[in-house]
Amino acid sequence: MDTSRQVIIGIDAGTSVIKAVAFDLSGNQIAAASVRNKYSSGSDGSATQSLSQTWQDCVAAIRGLGEKVDDLASRTAAISVTGQGDGTWLVGSGNQPVGDAWLWLDARAAPTVVSLAGSAADRARFEQTGTGLNTCQQGAQLAHMDRVQPELLDRAETALHCKDWLYLNFTGVRATDPSEASFTFGDFRTRRYSPVAIEALGLTRRRGLLPEIIDGTRTTHPLTAEAASACGLLASTPVSLGYVDMVMTALGAGVRSGGRNAACSTIGSTGVHLRAKSVADVHLNHEGTGYVIALPIPDTVTQVQTNMGSTINIDWLLEMAAYLMAEAGKPTTHGELVARIDRWFSESQPGSVVYHPYISEAGERGPFVNAQARAGFSGLSVRHGYPDLVRAVVEGLALATRDCYAAMGDMPEELRITGGAVRSAALRRSLAASINAPIRLSRREETGAAGAAMMAAVAIGAYSTMDDCIADWVTPLLGEAETPVAEEAARFDLLFSAYTDIRKAMPSVWETMAKAAATSPVN
Repeated sequence: MDTSRQVIIGIDAGTSVIKAVAFDLSGNQIAAASVRNKYSSGSDGSATQSLSQTWQDCVAAIRGLGEKVDDLASRTAAISVTGQGDGTWLVGSGNQPVGDAWLWLDARAAPTVVSLAGSAADRARFEQTGTGLNTCQQGAQLAHMDRVQPELLDRAETALHCKDWLYLNFTGVRATDPSEASFTFGDFRTRRYSPVAIEALGLTRRRGLLPEIIDGTRTTHPLTAEAASACGLLASTPVSLGYVDMVMTALGAGVRSGGRNAACSTIGSTGVHLRAKSVADVHLNHEGTGYVIALPIPDTVTQVQTNMGSTINIDWLLEMAAYLMAEAGKPTTHGELVARIDRWFSESQPGSVVYHPYISEAGERGPFVNAQARAGFSGLSVRHGYPDLVRAVVEGLALATRDCYAAMGDMPEELRITGGAVRSAALRRSLAASINAPIRLSRREETGAAGAAMMAAVAIGAYSTMDDCIADWVTPLLGEAETPVAEEAARFDLLFSAYTDIRKAMPSVWETMAKAAATSPVN
């Protein structure tokens, strides 16, 4: 077939949306289709998702892509899949689900995390994985299940992640990738499972649940006839298992280009902040937080800190505005309010209010772990209005970004950014000032799917190395550098000092508030 017509399908199964995106072999995006994701939350802290429904939604996204790309089946050179990280997707006999998946949002493992964290064994696990223990992770969730629901693990044969489950449905192969395997149960230096990490979690007897580790830049498996029929594709099409979505997004957005490592932040529902480094340059902090996640490049990893709530803070604030406007008989849409953010920001007074963006019910996980952490404004007075709250929330996201990079060492010399929120000039300006470094916006529309597709491009030989692929797929789409204003950077130095002083003083307050919230009211 004419290679100019060949495409690679990148699948990105996120928390909110499952996307199927077609790229040509040079990295140009041809078309995309998506299906809204579905998951359930419970008052007990649970966040669960149906495995069978997730596969059906993935199939629907691919079918939708087929409606947009002529002759998709015959033109598809390869498929690659990434997806939401952490979480636990249990599979049993006949590759059937063992209950619903526990998502990364699930907080039920908190008691087990508390009991394991801080011990000598947990520090040894951290030194192996480079990753702090939190409720999001499969390791913590399996350890908790083993304590409170051992029968669930007794019925399971393999513990997968979201993308691994989809790969199983595509190929019939139970496997995971080096990134999720090493940051949860392994050694980031070797990209293999670590007995030390597994034992620290108390899971040695459950070792058989961990699947084979394969690298999707070197190994593919053929699309099964059953999956091909469901998706409208051709059987035996090569399928590549991508790395976890965080690093696929960063790879597609420019965490490495020109053969050089860089920093990349995704400002989405959560804030994901990554620095590509050689293994020897990894800085493991005293607090034992963050992640070290392999990149599909030899001897190269990303050091990662993720703050639990990013744009959901803005969504919360805009929902308050929408509620009040509806009460006043002037209903408005979320999109209309988003369009006003930069104007409100420009109308506000800079520097007088600090906001900590811990709005998630799960608390915070980066650069510190505290399930009781909650959001708050500091410095309010009667002269402040709604625009000042908008500015404080936007600047709070920039301060949280700086807080995360500070836990990894020095500030980056340049920051590449992606995510829907970075269309805001106010947020970009705040990020540049907070980091005090130039920022470059990736013009890549679907960075996660692109990162996965890049792995398939290397796997099928379209490129000999990932850096060669990056030169075509990533570097040309990096925007011009936006430099910080010196006066703004100086103001953010002061704000950051206040920001860190306040958040370090708050844990005892959060604990007291959690106790108060749990106290039954007196009627």
